Amino acid sequence: MSCVFRIEGSGMVRVAVVGGGPAGMMAALTARRQGAGVVLIEKNEKLGKKLYITGKGRCNLTNGCGREEFFRHILSNPKFLYSAFSAFDNTQIRSFFEEQGVRLKEERGMRVFPASDKSSDIIRALEKALAAARVTVRLNTPVRKIEAEDGGFALTLGGGDVLRADRVILAAGGLSYPATGSTGDGFVCAKEFGHRVSALRPGLVPLRVSGEYPARLEGLTLKNVSVSFKQGKKLLFTEFGDMLFTHNGVSGPVILHASSVIGAALEKGPVTLEIDLKPALTAEELDRRVLRDFTEFANRDFRNALGRLLPASLIPVMVEESGIAPDKKVNEITRAERQTLCRLLKAFTLTVTSLGEFREAIITCGGVSTREVDPKTMESKLVPGLYFAGEMLDLDGTTGGFNLQIAWSTGYAAGLAAAVPSDPEQEENR
Repeated sequence: MSCVFRIEGSGMVRVAVVGGGPAGMMAALTARRQGAGVVLIEKNEKLGKKLYITGKGRCNLTNGCGREEFFRHILSNPKFLYSAFSAFDNTQIRSFFEEQGVRLKEERGMRVFPASDKSSDIIRALEKALAAARVTVRLNTPVRKIEAEDGGFALTLGGGDVLRADRVILAAGGLSYPATGSTGDGFVCAKEFGHRVSALRPGLVPLRVSGEYPARLEGLTLKNVSVSFKQGKKLLFTEFGDMLFTHNGVSGPVILHASSVIGAALEKGPVTLEIDLKPALTAEELDRRVLRDFTEFANRDFRNALGRLLPASLIPVMVEESGIAPDKKVNEITRAERQTLCRLLKAFTLTVTSLGEFREAIITCGGVSTREVDPKTMESKLVPGLYFAGEMLDLDGTTGGFNLQIAWSTGYAAGLAAAVPSDPEQEENR
């Protein structure tokens, strides 16, 4: 038999938060600290399941850069985030965790991690804060349907129970890492309430590359290279950093960053990836460097003269691409052939055919249209009392802690606003 239940309390606003990820936990905690009665509903067996695997289990919880630099790393709708970030920024989330007893550290790129390198410390801190605030948490509880009724909402839960709430905060995540429960349920609900959901695609994800080279180079890491992505003559993205080859494409920090930028272009057709293997050298400097090596190894075969220039596994590929016979003596290589090799070293070219799959993606690009959401409160402009937070919104950033900060900031804004009674006088007399 199904049941209907409700938390009552003098001067209390009833808030249901759907989704126990970072945005949902922050929303629930914030609303409860404002005096609202809160239920946090999570379909998994534990809270923060996706947080456990972020940053390879280390949890890059935010970035320590300044405001101006921070917003340069927000790729979609950065202006929408201004108010929420101002209300709860990267310094405040650091203070929050430190107050919970979590020691933090800052690494290269101002990336902030727990000093222990354990994401479980972040989860435990949030669980501790939720328990101290007496937030009601319901695990293993899927939400089947949400309907607006009588100035509030009716949430049909797994098993047929109905939960009635004055406000609902949807923080159900996106589509990335579906094994953690991010299966797009929240987007279905948003559409049922009339919201537009922009095209969803994997973000911060490996890229698929045509040809046999990825498989031959699988596992090879290239450090301190420069990558450029082009479609026709249009430059889409360029960055310096590290990358690696996978069995069917490329990954690594600069590739993951690029994926969120070039995703829309890939829907129109393939994109060219140019890798500058020697970005610290100009074309002229590189030619002189190669000439020095060729002078020293004048009597060697070409394939045996590149060890100082390239990783061993990359040499056969570059020899093939150069068009120079592998057994040709170095002292027989012409100036034109040497310059062809130099151009190849400055622009090793691959063809990107598609993004990786959602199961490989760190985030979801796209989501509920920010035009239909109040940027100060995260409340729907279409459905009063309905709020959105975290990955459900059409907001995303680069790697480095920026996406988790989006979750903290939007969750805080939604929780703060949802805790405020629609009719204070009515609430006072409840």
